[in-house]
Amino acid sequence: MKILIKDLIYQLENLAPIEYAEPYDNVGLIIGSYNQIVTNILITLDLTENVLIESIKKNCNFIITFHPIIFKPKKSLIIENIYDKIIIHALKNDISIYVIHTNLDSIWEGTNSYISKILKINKEKVLIPKKNILKKLYTYVPLDYAKKLRNSLFDAGAGNISDYSHCSYNINGIGSYMGNEKTKPFRGSKKKFHMEEETCISVIFPYYKWNKIKKALFKNHPYEEIAYEVHNIENINFRVGIGIIGILEKEMNEYDFLFFLKKKMNLLFIRHSQLRKKNIKKVSIITGSGSFGIIPAMKEGSDVFISSDIKYHDFFKSNQEMLIVDIGHYESEKFVKKMLKTFLEKKFPSIFAYESKIDTNPVKYFS
Repeated sequence: MKILIKDLIYQLENLAPIEYAEPYDNVGLIIGSYNQIVTNILITLDLTENVLIESIKKNCNFIITFHPIIFKPKKSLIIENIYDKIIIHALKNDISIYVIHTNLDSIWEGTNSYISKILKINKEKVLIPKKNILKKLYTYVPLDYAKKLRNSLFDAGAGNISDYSHCSYNINGIGSYMGNEKTKPFRGSKKKFHMEEETCISVIFPYYKWNKIKKALFKNHPYEEIAYEVHNIENINFRVGIGIIGILEKEMNEYDFLFFLKKKMNLLFIRHSQLRKKNIKKVSIITGSGSFGIIPAMKEGSDVFISSDIKYHDFFKSNQEMLIVDIGHYESEKFVKKMLKTFLEKKFPSIFAYESKIDTNPVKYFS
C-alpha cells in the first residue's frame, strides 16, 4: 500500500493542528511535495547536516523535525550557508521536510503532558490557555432534518467540550419565510407566506474547523437559503495552550524533588533558584524556552516551575515564592522523537519510522 506524504500530514495535523502554533513559528511542510510516496521516516529534534546524511543512509525521504530550519522568508539559497546547504541537499535528494513545533506544545497530549506523565503529575489544566480559539454556530432546520444535520456537524468536528463530545443545544420553534418568483422553497410555495416548525441547533467548535463544518452545514441542510450565525466566544479551552500545571503524585521536599527530577529526566545538571525549604506539591512545566511562564505559574500557586533557557535575572522573579528549575532546552524536548515515533507506528505500521541517532544538542558540559 502506497502512502503519500499528505496522508502522514493529515494524521500529524489531526494530532497537532498547525493553527495552534505560535505566530512566530513556521510549521507544516516546508520542503517537498504532498504527493510524494513515502519510503521511510526520520524523526529529529533539529535538522543538521549529519541528520540529513543519516536520512539518506536509512532511505528516509520524509524528515519530521521539531525545530524549524526556516523561520523567516528567504531571499536566496547560498550553499556556503550551513542552513541553506541542508535545504539544497534535501531538494537534490528528494527529501521532504515537515516541522511540528509549538503546535505540538499546545495540545493536551503534547510535549508538556509527556513530561507530566514521566514525573507522575496528576494533570489539572493548561498553564497559559490560548485565547480566541472557539466559535459558536447557530442554525435553524426543519424538525425532521435536525438529527441528520446535527450528526453531520458532530462528524465535522463541532460539539466537543473537554472530555465530552456530541454537545449541542436545541430549541424548537417556528420559522417563517416567503420567497419571490425566483425561489424554489423546500416547503411551501413561492410568493406565499409559510411557517415551519424548526429546531435551532447551536454547537461550539474550534475556529480552524469552520470550513469543514460549513461544508457539512450546506451539504446536509435542506433549505435553498440557509439561515445561520457564527459568533466569537470568550470561553477558554483549558486543553489548548502552552505549559501544564498539576499536582505531584507524592509530595516531597525540594532536595528529594530535584534528585527525583534529575533521575526521571536523565539529566546531567540542573540549574535552579535558591531553595526555600518548603515541600513541592504543585508543579508547572513549559518545555523549551519558557521564562514567560514564571509569572503565570506563580499566580497559579505553583511550588516549582520547570523549563529551560532561564536568564540570570529571571531567577529573581519568583522572590522566594516558587522554586525555578532550568533543566536545559534539549533536555526538556529530547523525548519528542520517541513520542512521534510511537504515534506514527500506530497510524502507519507498514512504514518504518526511525528516531535520529544524532545528538543535535549544541550545548555541551565540561565536568
